[in-house]
Amino acid sequence: MGDYIYELHEFIRHSKRILHVTHKPNNKEFKQMSMITAIGMIIIGVIGFVISLIAILLRGGI
Repeated sequence: MGDYIYELHEFIRHSKRILHVTHKPNNKEFKQMSMITAIGMIIIGVIGFVISLIAILLRGGI
């Protein structure tokens, strides 16, 4: 029982430390993260589209 209480105490202590270090992104950081995320989504979409086209062509055309 004591081990669980100790582990819970350590988890809370580490969580407080992480929350203390983090900060709210400013406008520039937010725009940069949004742009990187959008570019990543577009790249993944294009890759999926190309794979889909290749699969259609390999099955015998359109």
